[in-house]
Amino acid sequence: MADVNTSYVTEFILKGITDRPELQVPCFVIFLVIYLVTVLGNIGLIILIRIDTRLHTPMYYFLSHLAFVDFCYSSAITPKMMVNFVVELNTIPFHACATQLGCFLTFMITECFLLASMAYDRYVAICSPLHYSVLMSRRVCIQLVAVPYIYSFLVALFHTIITFRLTYCGPNVINHFYCDDLPLLALSCSDTHLKEILIFAFAGFDMICSSSIVLISYIFIIAAILRIRSTQGRRKVFSTCGSHMVAVTIFYGTLIFMYLQPKSNHSLDTDKMASVFYTVVIPMLNPLIYSLRNKEVKEASMKALGKGCETLKMLPLRK
Repeated sequence: MADVNTSYVTEFILKGITDRPELQVPCFVIFLVIYLVTVLGNIGLIILIRIDTRLHTPMYYFLSHLAFVDFCYSSAITPKMMVNFVVELNTIPFHACATQLGCFLTFMITECFLLASMAYDRYVAICSPLHYSVLMSRRVCIQLVAVPYIYSFLVALFHTIITFRLTYCGPNVINHFYCDDLPLLALSCSDTHLKEILIFAFAGFDMICSSSIVLISYIFIIAAILRIRSTQGRRKVFSTCGSHMVAVTIFYGTLIFMYLQPKSNHSLDTDKMASVFYTVVIPMLNPLIYSLRNKEVKEASMKALGKGCETLKMLPLRK
């Protein structure tokens, strides 16, 4: 008789990053600060782009959605991770675990393709500046954002359903700080061979497609930069792309390390450390990498602060 996909586990226990007591409080403080910076940086960036009309361009349109995605998938992971530092057992209900996995996959895949959209935007701006307004029309920009959201949601839903239709009959301790596919498969009593193939296939497809767009875009961008005779002109153009290239390398590098290696080479403890980069650190760094070094964003920030100070001065003082 065929096995019935019935789950016997009603909740999971997240093992967290470390179980050393002397590191719990320092880690909690560090990740709390990182999360607060992430929230303030990304939400602040979204608000700034919305209120300043000078930032109503395709580049900042993509950047606002990248900030939203970073905020969302950091919020899906970091608060629950911090709980592990202050409680003895960090439990998560079965359905909450499924929700966390679905949200994480949705926003992680969306970020992959948003980075590709941003690279394509920079390619058009640098290589075809005269046709930029036509090639990057409002309709095109909406499509370049909407398609990643829709595709990512459908893929995440598909993977989450398959993962949580497997049988989990114990143990229920996830050797990770959030619900992820690979640690969950290690706990399943079912045959996970098909699921492992699907992870490899979808992860490979997503990363190859998105990274190819980024790579091809930057090949043309670098070729265009090399044709610029002015050293100052080269430096100005390259400065707008260099930080993005670093962030892309870190993001894709950790994903490739996590998902595109044979199962025999996997170390869940090593994967946890790699996961910290793209779930906690990168969402904090992105507002700095993409905007705070940008002259237009700096000017918009100073303008917003100036208006805020003027508003405060106009408020009547209470005696």
